[in-house]
Amino acid sequence: MKEVVKKTPGGRLVIHRRKGKVGFARCANCKKPLLGVPALRPSKLSKLSKTKKRPNRPYGGYLCSNCMRIEIKRKVRG
Repeated sequence: MKEVVKKTPGGRLVIHRRKGKVGFARCANCKKPLLGVPALRPSKLSKLSKTKKRPNRPYGGYLCSNCMRIEIKRKVRG
């Protein structure tokens, strides 16, 4: 956490603690950043609706679109 000193309207100096940046969600196979998945803290991510958390497709939010295509082809072939 980063600490920042702020001055209040009353003239006091207070410390505000800022949380660090969050990394992107990554594909389980190729480790590319997942598109369509917001980079938010878990507390803020839990407040989003299900459709805003991840893409609406098989393996959405877990695999990127390219790895998803490969996985579906692999499962169909047996």
